[in-house]
Amino acid sequence: MPAAPYGCSNDTSLPMCYEESSGPLAEIIIPCLLALSTVLVVALIFYSLHRNKQRGQSTSAHVPNGQQSVSLTAASVSTPKVQAALYPWEIPEECVLEGLEFWQTGRHGPVCKGLLKKRDGASSAVVVKSLRDGPNQPEAKEFVEWVLFHATVCKHENVVRMLYCQTKRLPMYLVLDAYNPGNLLHFLWTLRNVTNSNTADPLLNFSERSVFVVAKQVAAGLDYLMSEHRLVHGDVAARNILIGPGLSARVSGLGVAFEGHRMDSATRQRAAEVPLKWQAPERIMMQLSIDRSDVWSFGILLYELITLGSPPYPELEPPSVLPKLQGSYRMKRPENCGGPLYDLMKYCWMWSFKDRPAFSAIIKLLEPSLHLAATKAICVPEVIDIFEYNRKAGLLS
Repeated sequence: MPAAPYGCSNDTSLPMCYEESSGPLAEIIIPCLLALSTVLVVALIFYSLHRNKQRGQSTSAHVPNGQQSVSLTAASVSTPKVQAALYPWEIPEECVLEGLEFWQTGRHGPVCKGLLKKRDGASSAVVVKSLRDGPNQPEAKEFVEWVLFHATVCKHENVVRMLYCQTKRLPMYLVLDAYNPGNLLHFLWTLRNVTNSNTADPLLNFSERSVFVVAKQVAAGLDYLMSEHRLVHGDVAARNILIGPGLSARVSGLGVAFEGHRMDSATRQRAAEVPLKWQAPERIMMQLSIDRSDVWSFGILLYELITLGSPPYPELEPPSVLPKLQGSYRMKRPENCGGPLYDLMKYCWMWSFKDRPAFSAIIKLLEPSLHLAATKAICVPEVIDIFEYNRKAGLLS
């Protein structure tokens, strides 16, 4: 049986009524008892509010390791079916989150980086997405749905990996594998102006063949999301891909896919704002988001890979992209880009979504080209200026 909420009592031993009495003594004692009980109740209320405020301050900036019993649990925000589905994912007591540092603010609350340590001493880098503290039941219900979404979807080697969750008590959180080096876009930027093409490390010797290796895995992850779960990712870009050892890649950034999954068709089109330079024409014009819209964005990702993270359409301002596309404009073939890779980009950028390939077809197209691609490390001498990148990419608000 769950513990009683803090500040509440299950004690039923107190008398519910008083024995009727008469006389002057009763007339004095009863009012005094009533006044005293009122004072005690008010004092308890203030004490409870004070403790709740202290608890909120202690958890607003990070996820503590302490295990608090609270009134807002999975039982109050989800169905028994959801609870049963998440039970195997609940973090074991022998696992400890350490060294948590605030990274960024997410949709539901703070996102932290840290280490997950197990009883045997093994540790791994993790990302912890947490629900901001507070008894906001609708937001907590959505967060539990967000966790369940990951538990259902993250079952492919090329999709971000869920490790654990905590939904039975506050703070609720989701633990994801950090997968180092991590963010693909930032990784591409680190490769600029580096002369180490003789290294055997595929992470550092990033060539056109490396582009095919990464692209094939991303296409496999996106094909899985569509074929197994009927999910449109909706925000395919280097910033939403994780890169790991040996050029292994995982699709991340599933927020738009989650919004499309949980909303009805009338509101699904407005699920999230995605930077315009990554959007397919039908999405810009009609807010139509389908799997072939992801294919268009995948072509932009190929451009990002071969240019080591350059912004798309660097010569165009975001509002002028659609008119240029309507006039059959496409980005020019980048340096270091062979004919087959550029042909695939243009195939992904066909104006009509019906003419673009499915991800299953893209995987088959990538396979033969991979073995013919150049193996010389891509060299881009310019170092990225973050502000200038955000301006050209249309990421500045």
